[in-house]
Amino acid sequence: MAGLGDAHARFLLACLAASILLTSRAQPTTPTEVKVGFIVDAGSPVGKIATTTIPMALEDFYAAYPNSSVRVRILQHDSGGDVVAAASAALQLMTVQGARAILGPQSSVESAFVAGLATQAQLPVVSFSATSPSVSPATAAFFARAALSDASQADAIAALATHFGWRRVVPIYQDDDYGAAFVPFLVDALTAERTEVPYRCALPAAATHDAIAAALLRMQSEQTRVFVLHTRPGLAKNVFAAAVDTGMMAEGYVWVITDGLTGLLGSVDPPQGVIGLTPHVPHTTRLRDVKKRWAHRYMRDHRDAEPAQAVMGCYALWAYDAAWAVASAAERLSPGDLSSPPGLVGGKGGPTDIAGLGKSRSGPSFLRAINDTKFDGLGGKFELVNGELAVPAFQVVNIMDSGRERIIGFWSARHGLSRQVDSGSNESSGELRPVIWPGDSTVRPTGWVQPTSARKLRVAVPGNVSDSYKPIVRLEVDPATNQTTASGFVIEVFEAAVRLLPYALPFEYVKAASMPYDDLVQAVGNGTFDAAVADITMTANRSNHVDFTLPYAATAIAMLVRVRDQRSNKRTWVFLKPLRYDLWLVSAAFFLFTGFVVWAIEHRANLEFRGPASYQVGTLLYFGFSTLVFAHRETLKSNLSRFVVLVWVFVVLILQSSYTASLTSMLTVPQLEPAVADYRELQRGTEMVGVMNNSFVLRAMMASGFPQGRLVRYPNSQTIHECLLNGTIGAVVNETPYLRIFLKTYRDNFTMTGPLNKTGGFGFAFPKGSPYVTDLSQAILKLTESDEMNMIERKWFGDPNDDGATQDSGPFTSNSLSFNSFWGLFLITGATSLLCCVVHLATFVAANRRELPPHLSWKDWLSSLFKLFDDKDPSSHTFRVKDDGSIVSVRNDTVASPLAAQSELGSPLSAPYTSEWSGTASPATGEIELAAGGQEGDEVAPNPVNSGENGRGQ
Repeated sequence: MAGLGDAHARFLLACLAASILLTSRAQPTTPTEVKVGFIVDAGSPVGKIATTTIPMALEDFYAAYPNSSVRVRILQHDSGGDVVAAASAALQLMTVQGARAILGPQSSVESAFVAGLATQAQLPVVSFSATSPSVSPATAAFFARAALSDASQADAIAALATHFGWRRVVPIYQDDDYGAAFVPFLVDALTAERTEVPYRCALPAAATHDAIAAALLRMQSEQTRVFVLHTRPGLAKNVFAAAVDTGMMAEGYVWVITDGLTGLLGSVDPPQGVIGLTPHVPHTTRLRDVKKRWAHRYMRDHRDAEPAQAVMGCYALWAYDAAWAVASAAERLSPGDLSSPPGLVGGKGGPTDIAGLGKSRSGPSFLRAINDTKFDGLGGKFELVNGELAVPAFQVVNIMDSGRERIIGFWSARHGLSRQVDSGSNESSGELRPVIWPGDSTVRPTGWVQPTSARKLRVAVPGNVSDSYKPIVRLEVDPATNQTTASGFVIEVFEAAVRLLPYALPFEYVKAASMPYDDLVQAVGNGTFDAAVADITMTANRSNHVDFTLPYAATAIAMLVRVRDQRSNKRTWVFLKPLRYDLWLVSAAFFLFTGFVVWAIEHRANLEFRGPASYQVGTLLYFGFSTLVFAHRETLKSNLSRFVVLVWVFVVLILQSSYTASLTSMLTVPQLEPAVADYRELQRGTEMVGVMNNSFVLRAMMASGFPQGRLVRYPNSQTIHECLLNGTIGAVVNETPYLRIFLKTYRDNFTMTGPLNKTGGFGFAFPKGSPYVTDLSQAILKLTESDEMNMIERKWFGDPNDDGATQDSGPFTSNSLSFNSFWGLFLITGATSLLCCVVHLATFVAANRRELPPHLSWKDWLSSLFKLFDDKDPSSHTFRVKDDGSIVSVRNDTVASPLAAQSELGSPLSAPYTSEWSGTASPATGEIELAAGGQEGDEVAPNPVNSGENGRGQ
């Protein structure tokens, strides 16, 4: 019975436990409350937006996730825009109300102070409106920015300036941490794009309409017409009102507002034509639904608001996503973090004792959860990178009537400006849609006008310039009016380059005292002058003091010497000079080659090309060279040789005519050459050398080892002319522009040789770091690429092809003829001769192939072929054999007896052979026994009287 009782007891206990478990599951679990502080200026435009958005975002979150185990409870405090009130609210939230995180504060100044307290207390602060770079997670570890930093849009503004060609931009900003912290980033971005910030306009937050108008009028007197406005909405509205009153919203002006103003257009009320930046937000169905509900709720919460303000801008999107991120991160807190007591632990002071603040136990975990939160928010993908919201892209909008936005393009760090967001196509990249500018203009503003009060650059120009060099630079001062007038090549190039600048550059010419150019460059470097416009050669030493523009004139160090007639020298062998050595050698080779080809074709059929070896060699040489004077007497039998000689005689005729003309020119026309050939000869000599006053050439020549005692300074061209004529100096070493001016005046009897070595060229000098150097350099490039630079050079220096600058360009020179001028003729005659020779050899081999015994080695075959080629060709039409064996020469119709025929047929180069028509060869004597001419020993004599009868011996 005891065992049965125990079993019954255990059954009752199990039923009781099951009942308790079922009861606990049937009852809903109460969510854990997480308190989050909310500090905002409730009366400001951003504060009104936040007080509507954050509660709505939490409601939407818990409607989407009804089974959440955590509920965020908002503890709102109104700072009224006061830093002290914001700090006091933060201390109360952290020490008394037990907040585990803080949303806000609204302004960057408040956020910076509160973030410092929160970092000490290790309590996360999530800001959705503090966009100033003055506060960041880098300076406050427990600060997270759920908005875009103002610094992220600086590159986009610089890209706009570059796209529209604005080289000067003036920032107008609010004089506090919000505005001043953004300007350095903007200036750096503009400077990287070579855009200048000539001045800045800082306005206090409480600036009156008159104070703003006075500041705008001062800017209106300057030349820049591009303004970037970065202020709070209230100040921005006053600035635009003053701009309209002062006429600065008319045609020609450009206004660009940052995203902080574009997101609050309803509170700013900007005029038409303003360009704005705003974060790119993808259009989704969820966003459209939230915008509708948010507009109704905003108007319900703020009944005094205007309908234009009920637009969900970037601040509303950031506040919505920030609240969603905090609620999502609270869901991932561990039970230990949630069970820890809220507020701070370990503090030694009261709620207002900052030094005695404790630390939040759940703060580090909460911050990690917030930084790790990722989701698709209303403003796009929500992701914090290093504690800050990532920047996807910016929209570029054009403000129309009634504050309406018109998207004209996008900007991203990857693709730059484009018509389509994240567009990598070449068609839309770098392009924007048409813009309506202030004044209802569609013409792109230049961004500048001629200023009325800007300080003029003091441009130094050398005053004491010799009359000889006034075509280069010239400065005159009217003693009566003290008016300065500058002219010359250098001045005209400078003024033409200034006209090509994308902005106005006021300047005035200032007469510089007589000084070396090294001292003038140093005067520019130390600020005595703002620039120097002169014929200053760029050197490495001078570039240590100033920045030079790109050279506007190329220069080189050259040498000016007298010319002499070389006809009196080496007249003995002057007949060899018309042709250069290569043409002499090629001509001689072709004389021999042509003679050989004619001999090879003619010697088997023409008696005049036969005989002993020495006779044949002499005939070959005589025939070849006699064609030079057309004195060859030999009659040619073959058409091939006649064609060869015909082409060769044509070549000889051209050679002879060219030789005669060149020799006549050398004997009659003055052959001018420099008295000093080059710099080395000048350095080895003993003549004095002239160098211009204050020129760097003197120092350069001494550095190259030229004796200082032989260098003489001269002041002007007249002195050079006199010294060169009387032999005081043997040469002048200077830069090419000065020598060209000298030769333009004293062209006869002088020439310029060289250049010896290149120099840096002429450039305009500006102080180190001057922004005008780059712009003027680009203008000089454009000027050089156009025809205007050539026109300026011709105006002051004349035609460069007609100044006698070098010896080779002079009209009194005659150079030797070279093979390059006639290689085409030699190619024709060589190919003709070679072709005819090949045809003749091919015909010979084909006609005599049966005469060669078969089965011979290649050496014996070639030897037999050579013997046949050297023998007389009895089948030729030039020889006729009569019945008695006598041979009639076609040339003189004489009859030769068989013995005479034997003598004529034989050749000292030939070996005994057997011919079908002549008989058999004697191995001993090589004599020919004629089959038709009697017995051995018969005397055979020619019969000159009766050539028709046989001359047989008796």
